[in-house]
Amino acid sequence: MHKAALAFAAATTTLLTTSTVYADDDLSHVCPNPIRMADTGIEGMGPLKEAFGPFADAFENTTGLALEMFSLSNRTAAGTALQYNDVDLVFAGPSEFVLFDRESDIEILFAIERPHYGSSFYVPASSDIETLEDLTGRRVALKDVGSTSGHIFPSQMLVDAGLDINRDLEIIMAGDARIAALVNGDVDAMGGGNRDIEEINAMDPSGEYRVIATSDTLPGDPVVMRGSLDDACKTALRDTLSANTDTLWNALIATERNEGKFLNRDSSLGFGRTNEDYDIVRQAYAAAGIPL
Repeated sequence: MHKAALAFAAATTTLLTTSTVYADDDLSHVCPNPIRMADTGIEGMGPLKEAFGPFADAFENTTGLALEMFSLSNRTAAGTALQYNDVDLVFAGPSEFVLFDRESDIEILFAIERPHYGSSFYVPASSDIETLEDLTGRRVALKDVGSTSGHIFPSQMLVDAGLDINRDLEIIMAGDARIAALVNGDVDAMGGGNRDIEEINAMDPSGEYRVIATSDTLPGDPVVMRGSLDDACKTALRDTLSANTDTLWNALIATERNEGKFLNRDSSLGFGRTNEDYDIVRQAYAAAGIPL
């Protein structure tokens, strides 16, 4: 493993595998075995195994390939691991995908399609703010820097509304505290995911809030393959996994973490995404003046 990636991955890798494999299609003659997959959203191997254990079993049973998982919560480490062929697959977000695509030859294996995935701006129901243009001179909470629905697209929405995000309003990158910032009145508005209203209502069940703007639906979270995998392997993975979509999806949502993240958001497993589907993310970076 390249040293830059090793610094993040040395203590965060495990082989998620079953003791007996009954593969519908044994792909070990065209693909690496084990095949190495990183996730950028879970820290630590315990949580990673808990979240993806059933999926790893189903993956091995359908492909004959053991799934070796890496926990790389730092997107830079994941991008470096892809660039130097230290991992074969990465479970990423849309923003991470366009970042990886600038530095590495990658392709999409499948994506988690989320019909409610997008960005919205919220204000208290009693606020005099009616449109994004009314946010001039106001304090607005966003999520984490680089978050697709919590930063990149809200920034684009503000720019599209004619605002200079560096001069016309004060943006607070509040991370997980963004909900509390809105509820406590520390900010005038909050930009985040479409489903953030659920967290707002949970924190302030007696409060009332309005949505003043909503984005289009965003492309789902892709699982990407390093481009240097043999074409025969990439084709075989797509064909085998898409033929077993129901099995793999049921295994993915079998854990509490993934059920809450995916099943309860009407998500599904899709194999039709292409690189061009994420141009909307690239355009959002450009419109918001945020360098990739």
